[in-house]
Amino acid sequence: MQVLLGVIYHSIGGFASGSFYMPFNKVKGWAWETYWMVGGLFSWLIVPPLAAWLTVPGFLNIISAEASTIIFFTFFMGLLWGIGGLSYGLGVRYLGMSLGNSVVLGFCAAFGAIVPSVYYSINPTEGKTSFTDMMATPGGRLVLLGVLVCLAGIAISGKAGIMKEKELSPDEQKKSIAEFSLVKGLLIAILSGILSSFFNFGIEVGKPLADASVAAGYNPLFQNNVIFVVILWGGLTTNFIWTTILSLKNRSYGDIINRQTPIAKNLLFSGLAGTTWFLQFFFYGMGASKLGNGASSWILHMSTIILTANMWGIYRREWKGVTLKTKLTITLGITVILFSVFLVGIGNSR
Repeated sequence: MQVLLGVIYHSIGGFASGSFYMPFNKVKGWAWETYWMVGGLFSWLIVPPLAAWLTVPGFLNIISAEASTIIFFTFFMGLLWGIGGLSYGLGVRYLGMSLGNSVVLGFCAAFGAIVPSVYYSINPTEGKTSFTDMMATPGGRLVLLGVLVCLAGIAISGKAGIMKEKELSPDEQKKSIAEFSLVKGLLIAILSGILSSFFNFGIEVGKPLADASVAAGYNPLFQNNVIFVVILWGGLTTNFIWTTILSLKNRSYGDIINRQTPIAKNLLFSGLAGTTWFLQFFFYGMGASKLGNGASSWILHMSTIILTANMWGIYRREWKGVTLKTKLTITLGITVILFSVFLVGIGNSR
């Protein structure tokens, strides 16, 4: 029953993450950096402490009592993840919901699943699985195979993107994706996928905060909400600096008070996008409390996001006008990525 609940929570979180960008498509007249930062204020600054206060009322006391090194490195992981989250938005902007999410989250899934074990090989920690441990067991080797399969799925999805670019004219490409750019999008998406995995590392580093929450008598189901507050401070810092630079460069800082745009609706949809994005973390924390914050939780979460985002890609007709061969190629790529999830899940259950 605990495993089933974990799967359900991860699925809800994955659906939220795969869907969060949709409200941004309703924003009119604002530059990307404007609506991204407004949404970010909700997902990084407003909603996380609210969720923590509702579920772990003493979260500020827990954070203030924790060792400064734990807080710093948890924040630092969030800082690096923030770069990944920032470039994630750009990846989807240039590649679309379907291809952008497949590449970004495929890399994120692979690195998020494997790098913590490498870290614990260098810094052995009781109760944590090292890369050496993974290599020494059938289950661990199956997890590593799953990661390789995941990377193969990403390569196939990237191939589909190349085929799409060759088959459609620039005007046709931009009917569904206004700023489609394959090379720029793929480079950004790969960077985003690698750096976005640092969120998983942040949860690992901030585990003492979750343990303190449980020790204080709070519901273990919500223990990770304390960690999220600190990680997301890091994400806010990165994104605030970059969007401010873009606002000054593009002179878009007046967007939010520009009466020629639907200000109220833009605020509503940006806030909805930001809140939806945070819900992925909220439900991820609940799922991880049932399954553990290991490779299986991370991969399961990522795969649900990939599946959801591709459903939205179909809804938005991002692959309209391409040949059947190209459609089959992207379908194969997504299927391979999802298959890698089952491999990782089976490997972690052994």
